[in-house]
Amino acid sequence: MGGNSFGEAFRITTWGESHGKAIGVTVDGCPAGLELCEADIQAELDRRRPGQSIVTSPREEADRIEILSGVFNGRTTGTPISMLVQNVDVDPSKYESLRHTPRPGHADFTYEVKYGLRDWRGGGRSSARETIGRVAGGAIAKKLLSSQKIEILGHVIQVGGIIANKVTLDQIRENVEQNPVRCADMETAERMCQYIKKVQAEADSIGGIVEIIALSVPAGVGEPVFDKLDADLAKALMSIGSVKGVEIGVGFGCATMRGSEMNDPFVLREGVIVTETNNAGGILGGISNGMPIVCRIAVKPTPSIEKPQKTVDLAEKKETEIQIKGRHDPCICPRIVPVAEAMVALVLADHMLRGGFIPRTYR
Repeated sequence: MGGNSFGEAFRITTWGESHGKAIGVTVDGCPAGLELCEADIQAELDRRRPGQSIVTSPREEADRIEILSGVFNGRTTGTPISMLVQNVDVDPSKYESLRHTPRPGHADFTYEVKYGLRDWRGGGRSSARETIGRVAGGAIAKKLLSSQKIEILGHVIQVGGIIANKVTLDQIRENVEQNPVRCADMETAERMCQYIKKVQAEADSIGGIVEIIALSVPAGVGEPVFDKLDADLAKALMSIGSVKGVEIGVGFGCATMRGSEMNDPFVLREGVIVTETNNAGGILGGISNGMPIVCRIAVKPTPSIEKPQKTVDLAEKKETEIQIKGRHDPCICPRIVPVAEAMVALVLADHMLRGGFIPRTYR
């Protein structure tokens, strides 16, 4: 099975299954001398873990990170950094009845077709629990980027048909972790929360949109032609399970705009070249232009719902019906925020190392 690694100069390889013994990641390419401890990683994993609120999965996992290699006396050594999280609250019994019946919306059927077998315990490798490795690796990428004064902010801007009002960067910084939906518009966050609970009570789930903003990325980051910065961001974000669409800048909104509306005029501010608007989302020709990098992802509803659904029994080759039990998020958006931030951080750290914007060693 390929496709478990991401990045070039800064590269992660994730491993493990949802109901296996452990799950983790190996990070290769991190410069030597960077201050790093388990608390740096844990802070990000705590944002991703289940059981945080009434609108997330009740699975009780502390998700305690353990650094196995690559760090000595509180600093990275430049060698591969291996990290793992033990799976504790595993309960594969809920999936016994589903071992021959692929769940609609999941990767059960496609894994079965491609490999001839699959780990049916919670989706195994295709489970969202795989993102622990992404978030752990992304935490190191964030630490690297923070040394260059780069900040990454994620927030939920839509749940179902409920759309948040425009917010400031300070509101994102201050409000996102103050409500279970991770929406910076606090009034709308409460409406989103009530709607998610209503959908959950109806044995269903709901999708939404998450926005990720990278601030203070210098101009000149990116590797055209096929390794454009926005192309790699799109791949990184689309690689997250449940993401079905990616926008950069105004995204699909550009389809109805004229060139005179879409183009971002260049101006001088305090001797620095900037753009008056940011419709391009901080990237031109696959290279950062110094403006905030703005990405949005469309997140589908959680496919595991308790409503009866049609499927096929693969063993008996007949149509049947299933009703999925277990512990599932009624809306993936709140917990996908740190995952999306991590993927953006991984792309930026990789490109900045490739472009020489980040030193290879910290002395």
